[in-house]
Amino acid sequence: MTATIPRWAAWPRTPAGVCLLGLLILLLSGLLTAAFAHGVADGDKGYIQETSGFLFWPFLYLGAKHMVTGYDHLLFLLGVIFFLYRMKDIGIYVTLFAIGHSSTLLLGVLTDISVSSYLVDAIIGLSVVYKALDNMGAYQRWFGFQPNTKAATLVFGLFHGFGLATKLQDFNMSPDGLIGNLLAFNVGVEIGQLLALGAILIVMGFWRKTSGFYRHAYGANVVLMTLGFILAGYQLAGFFVA
Repeated sequence: MTATIPRWAAWPRTPAGVCLLGLLILLLSGLLTAAFAHGVADGDKGYIQETSGFLFWPFLYLGAKHMVTGYDHLLFLLGVIFFLYRMKDIGIYVTLFAIGHSSTLLLGVLTDISVSSYLVDAIIGLSVVYKALDNMGAYQRWFGFQPNTKAATLVFGLFHGFGLATKLQDFNMSPDGLIGNLLAFNVGVEIGQLLALGAILIVMGFWRKTSGFYRHAYGANVVLMTLGFILAGYQLAGFFVA
C-alpha cells in the first residue's frame, strides 16, 4: 500500500531529472570517500572463521546484530512501511522481504554463488532510491501506473540477502555445522529485523500523530532517496577502486 502524494509535491518532474541528480550524487560520493559496506565486523569475522560445529546462540546473535546495524536494510524497511498503517499490511510486506532475504542468504552461501559484493550493495542502495520514489508517487506521475510494490519488496529482499551471502562467503565458514549455523544466523537476522522495525514504528507512530507529517513526508523521502544514491555511490567507487 502506497499513499498518494499531494499534487503540490511537484518534484521530481521527470525521470531524467532524477537520473541526473542521482548521477551527480554518485560521482560526488566516489570523489569524497572510499567505499564502505556494512557487513560483519572484524571481530565477528574472526570468530566465524575460527569456530566449527553447530553454535546456535552465537550465530543467532551475529544475525540479529547484523540487521540492527545494517543501515541499508533499515533505510529500505523505513521506505517500505512509511505509508503503511495497518499491522496486517506491514506484516505482509515484512514477510515478503524476509522470504527474499532468507532465500538468497542460504542459497548464496550453500551453493557458493559469487558476485561482487560492491555491485550487490550498489543495487541495495538503489533499492532505497526506488522505494523513496515510489513513496513520492513518481511512477504514477511519470508513467501513469503503479508498479507492484509487493513484488518489488520481494525482489529487493532477494538482493539484500544475496548481499550478505557474498560477505559470508569470504569468511571460509567451517562445513562442520554450516547449515545449522546459517539457519541460526538467519533466525537472528529476522529477530533483529523485528526489533529494528519495532523501533521504527514507534518513532513513526509519534510522527504520524503530528499535524506536519504529510507536510514533511515528501521531503523526508527526498532525503531517503539521496541517502540511497550515496550508498550506491560508495559501493560503485569501491568496485572501480578495489
